[in-house]
Amino acid sequence: MKSYRKELWFNVPARRAFINITPQVQACLAESGIREGLILVNAMHITASVFINDDESGLHHDYEIWLEKLAPHEPVSGYRHNVGEDNADAHMKRQVMGREVVVAVTDGKLDFGTWEQIFYGEFDGRRKKRVLVKIIGE
Repeated sequence: MKSYRKELWFNVPARRAFINITPQVQACLAESGIREGLILVNAMHITASVFINDDESGLHHDYEIWLEKLAPHEPVSGYRHNVGEDNADAHMKRQVMGREVVVAVTDGKLDFGTWEQIFYGEFDGRRKKRVLVKIIGE
């Protein structure tokens, strides 16, 4: 069995964004040489997320609205965590959207459903953050 590890780095200039990272993950898979196995992709920051869904701008807009209703950014004074910070909402948004995804690798390709893509969700941007890609298999 082989193992491959790489960190992808992101510095999103806005507070929030959804970035399709499928091409970067596919590049990692090609670089690994692994043809059959599993790939783990996880955000290594507690205010960011990795998730799988459709790459459709209306859906991303709906996520923005829905997440803001669940955990509004303001008023920041409404959160106990916001002592010297203003990102409590980002922690909650990450909890809802998830930390990581695991995808099967079959014949050297991500074994996705028809519309599935991998996304990095940023909820407290404006600084450098990383995503781990770990692939195991043969």
